[in-house]
Amino acid sequence: MEMEKIIVALVGNPNCGKTTLLNRMSHARESVGNYPRVTVTLTRRTLVHEGVVIELVDTPGIYALTSHSSEERETREFIHSGQADIIVNIVDAGNLERSLFLTSQLIEMGMPMMFVLNMMDEARRRQLTIDVHGLSSMLGGSVWETVATQDHGIGELLDGIIDMHRNKVVHEPVFLPYDAHLERAVERVQRLVNELHPRAMDQNQSRWLAIKLLEGDDQILVREGEHVHLLEMVHRQRYDLARDHGEECELMFAAARYGFVHGMVQEAVQGPLNERDSGDWTGRLDRFFLHRFLGLPILFGLLWTMFHSTFSLGEIPMGWIENAVAWISGHVEELLPEGLVHDLVVDGIIAGVGGTVVFLPNIVILFFFMALFSETGYLARAAFLMDRLMHSFGLHGKALIPLVMGFGCNVPAVMATRTIEDHRSRMITIMISPFILCSARLPVFILFAGAFFGDRGGLMVMLMYVLSIMVAMGAAVFLNRLILKRVEDPFVMELPPYRLPTLRAIMIHMQDRIVGFMQKVAGVILVGSIIIWFLQAFPQHQHLSRDYAGEIARMEQMADPAPDWEAIAALKMEQSQEELEKSYLGQIARTIAPIFAPLQFTWKDTVAVLTGFVAKEVVVASYAVLYAQGEGAGENSESLRRSLSASMTPLVAFTFMLFALLYAPCLGTIATIRREAGGWRWAGYSVAFSLSLAYGLSLGVVWIGGLLS
Repeated sequence: MEMEKIIVALVGNPNCGKTTLLNRMSHARESVGNYPRVTVTLTRRTLVHEGVVIELVDTPGIYALTSHSSEERETREFIHSGQADIIVNIVDAGNLERSLFLTSQLIEMGMPMMFVLNMMDEARRRQLTIDVHGLSSMLGGSVWETVATQDHGIGELLDGIIDMHRNKVVHEPVFLPYDAHLERAVERVQRLVNELHPRAMDQNQSRWLAIKLLEGDDQILVREGEHVHLLEMVHRQRYDLARDHGEECELMFAAARYGFVHGMVQEAVQGPLNERDSGDWTGRLDRFFLHRFLGLPILFGLLWTMFHSTFSLGEIPMGWIENAVAWISGHVEELLPEGLVHDLVVDGIIAGVGGTVVFLPNIVILFFFMALFSETGYLARAAFLMDRLMHSFGLHGKALIPLVMGFGCNVPAVMATRTIEDHRSRMITIMISPFILCSARLPVFILFAGAFFGDRGGLMVMLMYVLSIMVAMGAAVFLNRLILKRVEDPFVMELPPYRLPTLRAIMIHMQDRIVGFMQKVAGVILVGSIIIWFLQAFPQHQHLSRDYAGEIARMEQMADPAPDWEAIAALKMEQSQEELEKSYLGQIARTIAPIFAPLQFTWKDTVAVLTGFVAKEVVVASYAVLYAQGEGAGENSESLRRSLSASMTPLVAFTFMLFALLYAPCLGTIATIRREAGGWRWAGYSVAFSLSLAYGLSLGVVWIGGLLS
């Protein structure tokens, strides 16, 4: 027997706790954060409660049901599609006046609806008393109290959803008290809408459509474009209202809604009269963290702490993982007989995967700090502080959150640009997002910083982060002035209240990143390591310039004097190098190497660059496989660092770090750019732009470094 199913849409403002509520209700682990617009697309999760299947649809956070942003359009279209049986409007109980503006538009749609006062703990902490029954009466629907972070009220809410669905609870629609002139205009347009769409809409739907037309909603006007007579009437009504009242029609609707909301809050909410009495620490902390002179030094101090801890604290567990990889490699080497399978497992899979997984502690520490900043609300403050600086580079303020997200991964950063309404500003942010140093590049810089810069390794890693931001800002200026003409757009950054982070939320953040990293290790890095090993190991039985095997055997059999083991090791190294150069990998790299010769990259560096096009983590795996050929260059990263430091100068190492920072996005980011920008043209432009910039700046570093040395 098929189980009963309910589809529930979760709708609310950004940062109202929708995703946290979704996680608690469905035991999911979607990413959450104490900043707006964590959710930028529909997310579906299914659960079973009391024998009923409930499909939860988490919609992007919005402030209004207009069509100004892709999030608003996506949420509105889903609600209007009729797929949802019940709309659950999540409201921030501590910011009712702001949250209820969206609610005032939702109730006009006349759909089955429930209201959730989330974060009731914060409201109580601010000494706010909310008349739930009064609010329920004014909104025309049941109101529930929850604290999603503490799992309070979740079971009762699920019971309420099932009860509403089974009992077909229908509340009387609530009509907002508009100005009499507005009401008459709505009635005229609604009447014509009913004539043009006979039996297609009920009274609530036709009234909602009439209001949207009078508000001048672009998407609705286009949809009704074939009804010329209707559009003429709308235009005339809007003109008459603006002329008679001295303000635009949409402002009159907004003013009426704000009046409705203000009155409702006055009726239903009681609280202290001033901030000091409310016990709200947000304002007091902001006076410190957003201080005009102290704000930026505090921000850079926290960032330095994060990067230094990532590098220094990570050394200890890195050593444990290195030893574990060496132990596994040694045992596998003893168990497997000599042959292709032995070489594939030891020199390909273990060397490649082991060389990358050793950086897992650094990833964990970095994302612990990122989760901490996000959950406390400081991430939004960091974006706010940097906004002043970014505006001087001509970048839109709303680009800050996607760029900050880019420190984790460029793919969600590009997706998060949907929050930017202006098309040109959004395209610029998409184009510069790949320049932000993502976690995939971090192992490359940790490897090089440790190999070449010793105790200053942490500072070098931080320098890479600073350079990534500077290049992104410079690229934004270039795109603004020469490629995409910039249009000024006012910036409003919502600053969420400071909150104590929960262990669960931080663990979800870190788990997402760790799982994503390990999936790459188990997927693209494993495959990449095998491909690199194959290209390196074949063709077999090459014709070498000397009979290395014979010479080594004769030297090992010498009794008097004793064998010269250093000479034997040098001969083995020479043999490995010649075999590598004559392999498929060596042939490909040597063909392309002249392009990178001005940057002083060897053919091995060229191999690493080529493999990095797939994913930047593969660069480390490539070096691990390439240098595992040498005597004494085992699979652990310490020997890899020694091999690297012997193969290039610090200047070339820094040049390679800069090139790796900027050249071409990975395949995943390129695919996301194509989807978000609307075609391969922009994806191709992003690759060409980043390659040209990386090559040009790296060449400049080599040239200046040569002059100074």
